[in-house]
Amino acid sequence: MNPTLRSTSPLADTSVIGKYRWTICSLVFFATTINYLDRAVISLLKPYLEKEFHWNSGDYANIEIAFKLAYAVGMVGVGRIIDKLGTKLGYAISTALWSLAAMGHALVSSTLGFGIARGFLGITEAGNFPAAIKTTAEWFPQRERALATGIFNSGSNVGAIVAPLTVPLIAETIGWQWAFIITGALGFIWLVLWYTVYETPANSKRLSKAEFDYINADIPVGLPTEGVAEEKPKTSWATLLGFRQTWAFVLGKFLTDPIWWFYLFWLPDFLGKQYHLTGTAIALPVAGVYILSSIGSVGGGYLPMS
Repeated sequence: MNPTLRSTSPLADTSVIGKYRWTICSLVFFATTINYLDRAVISLLKPYLEKEFHWNSGDYANIEIAFKLAYAVGMVGVGRIIDKLGTKLGYAISTALWSLAAMGHALVSSTLGFGIARGFLGITEAGNFPAAIKTTAEWFPQRERALATGIFNSGSNVGAIVAPLTVPLIAETIGWQWAFIITGALGFIWLVLWYTVYETPANSKRLSKAEFDYINADIPVGLPTEGVAEEKPKTSWATLLGFRQTWAFVLGKFLTDPIWWFYLFWLPDFLGKQYHLTGTAIALPVAGVYILSSIGSVGGGYLPMS
């Protein structure tokens, strides 16, 4: 016998239900924008830093490898930590730590120091996407999660758009150190908004009953509206590897991530050496790439709803 779902249909008129869940989505979008802005700063400062610290391409590559290795390690375990701490506290701690790490780059005085700073940034920034996905699962019914994910994920493109439009200008005006400090400080502005606005749906005073029921419409009656995963047995890594969906996701990331990471960390350098674009002149071509990517991100999230 199939369990009975809650009375609010996923196809209900959302203009009547309310749209507070999209306020939460905008917060996650903002966090993801800052996340990618902070990680993209160094690629735009490379021309300044390689002169001051006498880097070659190998030095810069090693610094970025430190970020990627730390990011990969962080992704393995940070989701479990956020599950234990809860979305509100877990997301806040992650954002505070990566913001401090981003600002800490301004204090570095050696190539090794940049490698350490990038490693700390990588392991702390790993918390963004697990926390963002958990937020989406808490605040959106299944039929809207792909769109919500596409919207917040487009923040990665927006961060990469904002970076070339602002970082070279800051560096040329008041110095490269301030580019790290100003962009890193944005995370603390987000923290104020997050702690002011965010609660779980069951605890939110700003959420109407109609929207609460809509969010939980695909949860069977009688089950808790939060922590539904508790009814399911824990799944091992070995079991996950047996799903075709897992391998489809792995293959997709294998094909897209090398291109994505190249654009993020090496495109400004490529444009500078190949087309002699430097400073603020590099802003528009780099931003253009991510504008197109952002359109694809939101469009990809919309397709499952159409």
